[in-house]
Amino acid sequence: MKKTTTVLAALFLSCCGIQAQGGKSATMTFQRPRLVVGIVIDQMRWDYLYRYQQRYTEGGFKRLLTEGYSCENTRLPYIPSVTAIGHTCIYTGSVPTIHGIAGNNFYKDGKKVYCTDDPSVRPVGTTAKSAQMSPCNLWVTTIGDEMKLTTNGRSKVVGVSLKDRASILPAGQNPDGAYWFDDQTGNFVTSSYYMDKLPEWVVSFNKEKHAAKYLSGKWQTLYPEDSYTESTADATDYEDGIKPGEKALLPLDLPALYKRYGYETIRRTPFGNSLTFDMARAAIKGEHLGEDNETDLLAVSCSSTDYIGHQVGTNAIGRKTRISASIATLPLSSNISTGMWAKATISCSSPPTTER
Repeated sequence: MKKTTTVLAALFLSCCGIQAQGGKSATMTFQRPRLVVGIVIDQMRWDYLYRYQQRYTEGGFKRLLTEGYSCENTRLPYIPSVTAIGHTCIYTGSVPTIHGIAGNNFYKDGKKVYCTDDPSVRPVGTTAKSAQMSPCNLWVTTIGDEMKLTTNGRSKVVGVSLKDRASILPAGQNPDGAYWFDDQTGNFVTSSYYMDKLPEWVVSFNKEKHAAKYLSGKWQTLYPEDSYTESTADATDYEDGIKPGEKALLPLDLPALYKRYGYETIRRTPFGNSLTFDMARAAIKGEHLGEDNETDLLAVSCSSTDYIGHQVGTNAIGRKTRISASIATLPLSSNISTGMWAKATISCSSPPTTER
């Protein structure tokens, strides 16, 4: 996952000041956004912003491009282009030799380790060992950590993603919570690094069984297949299905795939991103983000584009997910252009290496 473009939906800071005159002391009032929403679209190249522009809905990418900033050719010098490094670089502004995350997997003290694996913590919300995770290998602070330091902990910071590393690393060292998807239960879970039990709002969200609902129907195109002129043909020889041996030809019978492979099926469908945004909306409401005068941070990562891209290629029909429409459903204030209530930062990433 290599970061190349950032789109800003509002000004970082709007400020107004009064110049000192006649020996009087100057006063300056800074007007800060109440909520910063960072959204990483995993394995989305910067040129997709324009390649698929005609499909964008109101309130999504179209709003970000017309009312915000597009900072193109924004690059950080690192390799390899995998999820863990890219997300860490985005939220720390540093590189692997400084922030300590050298890959999804890397060698530490002569042993191969997973970037967020931490056997000293216990799973919360599941019994799966895959939830024994923390930012233990992260050496530096993230923007969220610095926000908390600046406000004496009053700013809230929350991370949400299907992938553990894409939630944990952006959320930083001391967030209010980092949540990721558990294939065993179909729920969002965390670890004892953050808390001893899930908050009630997460418990309530999990009880709604969003993943099972998304997997109850077919995965089919939103538009007639012959209208996808920007994409490669469906079911080419190099495409792989949700699992090796499965066909990639749309429409896909998700209930049948769910029955065979369980909840992990949703990761490799557009509905994985829909599920992520459902959880993001629940986090805004449940954590009361943006409701006081301190700036909060919600770090969201859309992982399904990456899973699908590894299966069917970077320009396949199956990769044209409903991200733009999903972004439009985030409860960001209608007066976002003032820069006062919320700011969304979209980081797009190039196709990664064979690692995800």
